[in-house]
Amino acid sequence: MYITTSTSAASSLLRASSRSRFVSSLSSFKSLPARSLSPSPSPSPSSLVSQRSLGFASAVRSFRCSVPRWSHRVDWRSPLSLRAQIRTVAPAIERLERAFATMAAEHPFKEILTALPKPGGGEFGKFYSLPALNDPRIEKLPYSIRILLESAIRNCDNFQVKKEDIEKIIDWENSAPKQVEIPFKPARVLLQDFTGVPAVVDLACMRDAMNKLGSDSNKINPLVPVDLVIDHSVQVDVTRSENAVKANMEFEFQRNKERFAFLKWGSSAFHNMLVVPPGSGIVHQVNLEYLGRVVFNTNGMLYPDSVVGTDSHTTMIDGLGVAGWGVGGIEAEAAMLGQPMSMVLPGVVGFKLSGKLHNGVTATDLVLTVTQMLRKHGVVGKFVEFHGDGMGELSLADRATIANMSPEYGATMGFFPVDHVTLQYLKLTGRSDETVAMVEGYLRANKMFVDYNEPQQERVYSSYLELNLADVEPCISGPKRPHDRVPLKEMKADWHSCLDNKVGFKGFAVPKETQEKVVKFSFHGQPAELKHGSVVIAAITSCTNTSNPSVMLGAGLVAKKACELGLQVKPWVKTSLAPGSGVVTKYLLQSGLQKYLNEQGFHIVGYGCTTCIGNSGDLDESVASAITDNDIVAAAVLSGNRNFEGRVHPLTRANYLASPPLVVAYALAGTVDIDFDKEPIGTTKDGKSVYFKDIWPTTEEIAEVVQSSVLPDMFKSTYEAITKGNPTWNQLSVPASKLYSWDPNSTYIHEPPYFKDMTMDPPGAHGVKDAYCLLNFGDSITTDHISPAGSIHKDSPTAKYLLERGVERRDFNSYGSRRGNDEVMARGTFANIRLVNKLLNGEVGPKTVHVPTGEKLSVFDAAMVSSSVLNPGIVFLRDNILFLASSF
Repeated sequence: MYITTSTSAASSLLRASSRSRFVSSLSSFKSLPARSLSPSPSPSPSSLVSQRSLGFASAVRSFRCSVPRWSHRVDWRSPLSLRAQIRTVAPAIERLERAFATMAAEHPFKEILTALPKPGGGEFGKFYSLPALNDPRIEKLPYSIRILLESAIRNCDNFQVKKEDIEKIIDWENSAPKQVEIPFKPARVLLQDFTGVPAVVDLACMRDAMNKLGSDSNKINPLVPVDLVIDHSVQVDVTRSENAVKANMEFEFQRNKERFAFLKWGSSAFHNMLVVPPGSGIVHQVNLEYLGRVVFNTNGMLYPDSVVGTDSHTTMIDGLGVAGWGVGGIEAEAAMLGQPMSMVLPGVVGFKLSGKLHNGVTATDLVLTVTQMLRKHGVVGKFVEFHGDGMGELSLADRATIANMSPEYGATMGFFPVDHVTLQYLKLTGRSDETVAMVEGYLRANKMFVDYNEPQQERVYSSYLELNLADVEPCISGPKRPHDRVPLKEMKADWHSCLDNKVGFKGFAVPKETQEKVVKFSFHGQPAELKHGSVVIAAITSCTNTSNPSVMLGAGLVAKKACELGLQVKPWVKTSLAPGSGVVTKYLLQSGLQKYLNEQGFHIVGYGCTTCIGNSGDLDESVASAITDNDIVAAAVLSGNRNFEGRVHPLTRANYLASPPLVVAYALAGTVDIDFDKEPIGTTKDGKSVYFKDIWPTTEEIAEVVQSSVLPDMFKSTYEAITKGNPTWNQLSVPASKLYSWDPNSTYIHEPPYFKDMTMDPPGAHGVKDAYCLLNFGDSITTDHISPAGSIHKDSPTAKYLLERGVERRDFNSYGSRRGNDEVMARGTFANIRLVNKLLNGEVGPKTVHVPTGEKLSVFDAAMVSSSVLNPGIVFLRDNILFLASSF
């Protein structure tokens, strides 16, 4: 048995035992009372059964821990049938049910349930009023902590959420430094298809387990709204073509038809699950523009929107004043099934913003600056809450850009409380006037709204930071980490130091005598050349920036100015534009700027997460050969949030994050080895030098085109179309069965083994013995190293597995697309081609030393050799060392 801690591949090494224990506790009852334990608004009738089951899961686990067997000394290993055993323990279950029903009968905070009146008469609904508690400590709480407090009060049942938990949150100033734990129930769960497929696989598998144990499989349903956006499957196969979107979507459906059909089946088989079809946009932008509620009104109960997602950049929604962050697959599934998350009550860093950005400085420059500051400050496990006079200078899209990169600066959340800017954005994106009035009314009444026109109550934070926006300067980040910010004016010098430095986060160790070499080759019959630092991928992509009209239209203005001056991106640079939603296309067309982007090769290639997730597609064979045959340190420049080596593309060792306008500028320059202040980007048709300043738009130019081009009707029409799907999606035929029919020959969707031999009595804890080191890591090991999402290397154990099953190399797809197959993901664990394992003494790659024999093997093969001896084997992590051990 293998164990992992991440949502995906590392998914295959940690999931099994956790889920087996979790589901075995769910499947222990035949019938449960109709009362919902949660004081939250009542779920739909279709989900009552599963809420009744899952409401007792924690209690059953606790009950089992306290006695060796269920009452009446039933021996769960006796030959009695499961049904007979269930009947035998029924009296004990009934007593347990009565006790829980009594606990949930009266809400401990019913006296603060308050009506919110409508301006024109009547009421929006009722809510649990924080001011009604009359506790002066609440006035000083950060807004992000108030959201945790409201959730705890609303869900308080003195079982899953206790009064003591609420006191911990109210006394946050004193209790947070003690690292106390609290339960948290998010209002909804957000998935994308890479991480969503394994979640739906698990739900389907749970249903099978319930069925095999003689219980009602329809009890397995999400109890909170689950939104799944299919956005990670599109790849940049075709670019520089008016037909690129259509062609890439056809490839996407060819590769992923089975996955898509599985997700479409899930959308109808499970209640409370919305699946947004492929081609609609990037999950986080769709969440921001459409799915985010800010305030829920469920059956007349008002409460703040909050969300956990199986994608780390779920934090983008924090820019809208919605508390959200990324979690692992097990945590997300538990939240879907009604279980509270146990979390350490976080410290909150107060980040004060003042001043105003200088002319020509973008939101991307700001977020890279903030990322560097917060990484240096140290915010892991903390919330960051932004405040100050400078907030009024930031658009909602700017805030979302900063919030999006919370994982890059290490915070759980980068939170922007709701204010007038938020309300304006809700109106812009098509939320109704009544909805906006409800949002404002509720948040004001519950002291969760910031009005900068009023005197500000001083809030207490765990620590404090401040940034004058006027201090932000143009910059990029790289070549291997998002927090390695480089001021644009220092880029050329920094690049040359990277060539000189030893191999590391800021080094490539290129010998001095080869640093200036130029490789000449033929590109489709045209002469071409590459050198160290040549840009071979220039991608406007990723949720971070494609949701922000100022930088997207800024990129269009750079392309326009370049076209007018006669500059052209070299044809061997792989250019692409992947908007986060159809709204972007509408305002680029409205502004007239898309045609200039097309002229520079930035045709729209699809709507989804492309280059940033590693779906950059292949480089032209001539370019790839020039790089590999001559050991060129080629560069990619992308408007993304992740630039770890090996993620964007296997052949781009240098990867820089930049604003969309800078992506266009570097594509025009053709190299990162340039000083934009002193060196020309190119020449006009009559031979005059063109400099960076000649193509860079002013802040006023950008603001003017944003004002005239970004219109509310664009959002309404885009999201009305989303709900209707697209022809290819709508034609997918799926069975109506509530149980999934597993195909044993599928290499995409595989029935996992977690529950196949599960009994009503879960196994107890096991000790660990004979542990030895499997992998020994240094710092900055990311989920990308643990569970790569990108391409499958031709010599990997995964490639061998697929080839043995008749899958041709061109159809390998990506690790992320195959996360519904535990066999693939076990082989993909630690398969990153840039993995640095100290056991290999400097060699880079997904291999290790099998300690007992000293043999060098792939990580998967080393684990398999060991598991044949250590039966069963488990993997655990301590001090960045991964141990493999047997259990007893």
